Amino acid sequence: MLERKLIPWLDNHVLKVIRSALIIAIYTAITQAALAGTSAVFNIRDYGAVGDGKTLDTPAINKAIEACIAAGGGQVLLPPGKYLSGTVHLKSHVTLFLEAGATLIGTTDLDQYQYPKIPEFMPEAKWGKWHRALILSDGLEDIAIVGQGIIDGNKVFDPTGEERMRGPHTFLFVNCRKVTVRDVCFVDSANYAILFHVSSQVEVRNVKFTGGWDGVHFRGAPDHPCRDVSIIGCQFFTGDDSIAGRYWENTLISNCIINSSCNGIRLIGPATHLIIHNCLFYGPGVHPHRSSDRHNMLAGINLQPGGWDATKGALDNVMISDATMHNVSTPFHFTLKSGNTAGNIVVNRVTATGIYRAASAIESWAETKFTNVVFRDVTVEYKGGGTLEDARRIVKSPGVDARPLPVWGFHARNVQNLQFDNVRLRFEKKDLRPVLICTGVDRLTLEDFKFPLPPEALEAMVLNDTKHVRLHNVDFPMINPSCTELIFMANNTADKINAGKHYQANLVMENDKQEGLAKIELAVPEQKITRWLWLKTGEKKEVIFKGLTAPDPGSYQVRCGGITQNLQVVP
Repeated sequence: MLERKLIPWLDNHVLKVIRSALIIAIYTAITQAALAGTSAVFNIRDYGAVGDGKTLDTPAINKAIEACIAAGGGQVLLPPGKYLSGTVHLKSHVTLFLEAGATLIGTTDLDQYQYPKIPEFMPEAKWGKWHRALILSDGLEDIAIVGQGIIDGNKVFDPTGEERMRGPHTFLFVNCRKVTVRDVCFVDSANYAILFHVSSQVEVRNVKFTGGWDGVHFRGAPDHPCRDVSIIGCQFFTGDDSIAGRYWENTLISNCIINSSCNGIRLIGPATHLIIHNCLFYGPGVHPHRSSDRHNMLAGINLQPGGWDATKGALDNVMISDATMHNVSTPFHFTLKSGNTAGNIVVNRVTATGIYRAASAIESWAETKFTNVVFRDVTVEYKGGGTLEDARRIVKSPGVDARPLPVWGFHARNVQNLQFDNVRLRFEKKDLRPVLICTGVDRLTLEDFKFPLPPEALEAMVLNDTKHVRLHNVDFPMINPSCTELIFMANNTADKINAGKHYQANLVMENDKQEGLAKIELAVPEQKITRWLWLKTGEKKEVIFKGLTAPDPGSYQVRCGGITQNLQVVP
């Protein structure tokens, strides 16, 4: 029986993230106590706010904030009312408190919005007015937005904005630390509800996001990641990605409900020490994708460094646990593009149903492979219905979203160590594609790996350039077919094979036993090469070993599956 070995990095990873979460929790507790006990409360109505939803209250709100700063900090209170506003400049040591019944509403007058200066080292620095926001903070610390009120982006339309429609973000902060957003509701954001760059010690807790585009989107940069970010107990009902961004370090996403008409969580660049725990992902989206007017939810978790534009860095120490998904296009879409690396990713205790578009994917299209990817105690039920024609689909480099594949369960490309431990795969409708395709996998472990296999399917799995396979408690046997034919070819012809030149070996394997997985070993001069092959009972299948290099001139014995053939090499 295979041992369940501990993953050495995992303990340190969990401790590090827990330590960061504790720091944030302690800070939050101190902040809450300070808020509860403070006498420095500045009611915006005392500074001229009307709250009728028609009068522009921006000057009154900003005056109250300035008075709060002059007093050494405190709370700026929005009592019940509808406060129409342009950009509110939230400052250090100020808490914006929205009482129940208070709504801050973005004005449709685009001239009333400002934007910050984005650091020059960020590619986003050139985007200018795209960074306009209803609430804005730049280079500050100890800021908060709390209360039972509503912040309404008002679907502010900008015909000159992104997609010729997007308006200001709702809350944007840059280069800030010790930021808390708690208990409020963000409604109909004209772009992202919360957007922040190169900031740290950020907690978003018990916040509800309804409509708009992305819910929480945060971006760092190389050597300037967003650090120590916690998103806890939030509800997302977004038109675009619920949580997204890149260059993250020490991120905790926990106890959230995630409903989207795009991706649940989309990472478009590097991230280290990322925990996603105890979250519910489900589609279709309650609110439409604003630019396409569709509701179907895309990937539950989409980790795709370099998927949108060029990034450089590591995706490492990722732990996904205790998640439930329903009616998403795919549960897991993990892809790498050039310039990025991937270390350890562990997925524990996930159940997904109603998967309607694509197999789960772990694919490196970068210069390096994923190092270690583990799926443990995972059950996925796909819609199915794939045909033999679908199984012949050519796999191309992915775009920005999950795409249909010639496999219905998992697709792996360029992974050093890939482990499936107690993984159950099912489909609602019979699927004739393979359940698993691996290409360029160094070590594949299948332990308690269960799946249905329709008799019409040509093969259960395709393992291309997969070096080592370890099986335990699977529903199919390892078989030992016979090699009935072995010939050598140079440049796809029967010409002579020259020393130092490439040649290939063509084999015909025949299985007279039960259906199963065969290990095909070709013993050629100075090396042994392995291929893995699925064979039905009575099936013959050709196997081609390409790219072999001929040894020095001479005569050599080549063996495979009980057959020996003479290889003659000439100068």
